Amino acid sequence: MSRPRIVIVGAGFAGYRTARTLSRLTRHQADITLLNPTDYFLYLPLLPQVAAGILEPRRVSVSLSGTLPRVRLVLGEADGIDLDGHTVHYTGPEGDEGTLSFDRLVLAAGSVNKLLPIPGVAEHAHGFRGLPEALYLRDHVTRQVELAAATDDRAECAARCTFVVVGAGYTGTEVAAHGQMYTDAQVRKHPMRTRMRPRWMLLDVAPRVLPEMDERLSRTADRVLRQRGVDVRMGTSVKEATHDGVLLTDGTSVGTRTLVWCVGVRPDPLVESLGLPMERGRLLVDPHLQVPGRPELFACGDVAAVPDLNQPGKYTPMTAQHAWRHGRVCAQNVAASLGIGGERRVYRHRDMGFVVDLGGAKAAANPLGLPMSGPAAGAVTRGYHLAAMPGNRVRVAADWLLDAVLPRQAVQLGLVRSWSVPLESASPEVARVPGKAGTRKKEGAAPGDGHGPGRGDGPRPADGHGSPGVEPAKNQPGGEPAKNQPGGEPAKGGPGDAPAKNQPGGASAKGRAGGGPAKGRTAEPGSSGTPGRSRPAGAPAKPPSTAAPAEPPSANAPAEPRRPGAAPGRPRHGAGAAPTPARSAGAPADPGPEPPADQPPPGPDIAPGPVRRTDGRAVEGDS
Repeated sequence: MSRPRIVIVGAGFAGYRTARTLSRLTRHQADITLLNPTDYFLYLPLLPQVAAGILEPRRVSVSLSGTLPRVRLVLGEADGIDLDGHTVHYTGPEGDEGTLSFDRLVLAAGSVNKLLPIPGVAEHAHGFRGLPEALYLRDHVTRQVELAAATDDRAECAARCTFVVVGAGYTGTEVAAHGQMYTDAQVRKHPMRTRMRPRWMLLDVAPRVLPEMDERLSRTADRVLRQRGVDVRMGTSVKEATHDGVLLTDGTSVGTRTLVWCVGVRPDPLVESLGLPMERGRLLVDPHLQVPGRPELFACGDVAAVPDLNQPGKYTPMTAQHAWRHGRVCAQNVAASLGIGGERRVYRHRDMGFVVDLGGAKAAANPLGLPMSGPAAGAVTRGYHLAAMPGNRVRVAADWLLDAVLPRQAVQLGLVRSWSVPLESASPEVARVPGKAGTRKKEGAAPGDGHGPGRGDGPRPADGHGSPGVEPAKNQPGGEPAKNQPGGEPAKGGPGDAPAKNQPGGASAKGRAGGGPAKGRTAEPGSSGTPGRSRPAGAPAKPPSTAAPAEPPSANAPAEPRRPGAAPGRPRHGAGAAPTPARSAGAPADPGPEPPADQPPPGPDIAPGPVRRTDGRAVEGDS
């Protein structure tokens, strides 16, 4: 007799706890599969300390395979669920597709950034939900302070060292508190020529900081922020955002190059595709975390609207504390439904209090309802985090000790670029990869629609942008060189009259006159070309003068060929967008806005060989 199959979608607080508890309860009596885009569990409460340079990124990343015995890890993102067929369709990190069969399904996909219809926010703001965003913010803030310190222009210096954080909740408050300390430390070592001090602004439409928490915690956090120099403005938000600054709702214009969006979160849009009863974007479940009428389906964490038995008529809030507890009860009920564990249990919680780390020895906490502040609250806060983390405790404690006795390293590594962490991403835990085919497409987004510098097809197109196979904008990292630029083919009608192609190497695009993939090239997955003779891996691209003549297009060629590995005839969730029109020299398609002018040109992505120029010389700095 085959063992029951349990599939868990998502490895956040709820998904990770569910998998860990099920691994202990079932003990080889069930096959447990965990589907997640990354191979780690991210301890989100310490993410502001990563952005501030206190903790290294791997300290808040707990290995899934190393801490979840008897659990099979599948890297990928769910893009379709067939409840009647008991299958989950997913797309892997390299574009490969697969299907998982289940007898019990646990949805714990988590949440994504909450967006508001404010002009310019999607293009110029960045969220704070994943490691890539924290690493980007750390590099960006470091760069802005260094550029501000090097200029004599007071207006430019003021804009570069002004940092605006929208959202005075748990995350926004900690980002502003740690950010002010981080930039002040930089300026102490290298004072600005204009003698200015970095300025952090914290905005929210709420009447007070931390509006969802106890008022005493609010007053403590507000006092610490103001003493530290943070400009706290309650009842105020952003009306419009541009590259050079923001316009506030009170009519004030603030020059800035940094806008951090911490307004809140919304449930992962994956659950909306199920057609089941919802409550404000969350899947309705009973107190046993089971979907009514679907005995095989459970949901927990931010995607589940769990009845609050302590407050009838309400649902538990979307917090890490609740998600962690959801996971334990959900695992027990899944095991009970299979006859493996004991009796089913309802979810009932007791408020244990909250902790807010304000940097240094300052914190605000109310463990078991006892309000605390100052060093005592700081000790309680860090002790709570060490106890709550499922791993890496010694490493985290060591980093805290080193930060207390050594100065922080204010170095920008440039590992994450602005275009790779768009605000409108349904997978903030994964940085976008150039030229990567998408999985789920956001409803209502136009094909190839980019929101922000170089933003196109993301790793999770449910909130992504563009149809599968859309490549990054020209002159972006990972994209092909622009037409008539070194390393690229001349544009059609230019010298040599060789049409450009949306593939590295510069052959003409399929679907235009003279278009068709050049022989000797290999079409990328998701591209509109057909594979030619493969080029050895690691070999440099040939210069334009050596490219083979392009073949004329076939009259019977399909307008959008199926991507290799895709299931024939299977519509993917959110798919069906029209193919991106080919670019021509006469009427080029808009590739989306360019990166900010102050952003240094990105270095080359890891390539199999040197990039060739039209004059045959290797580009300086390439390997």
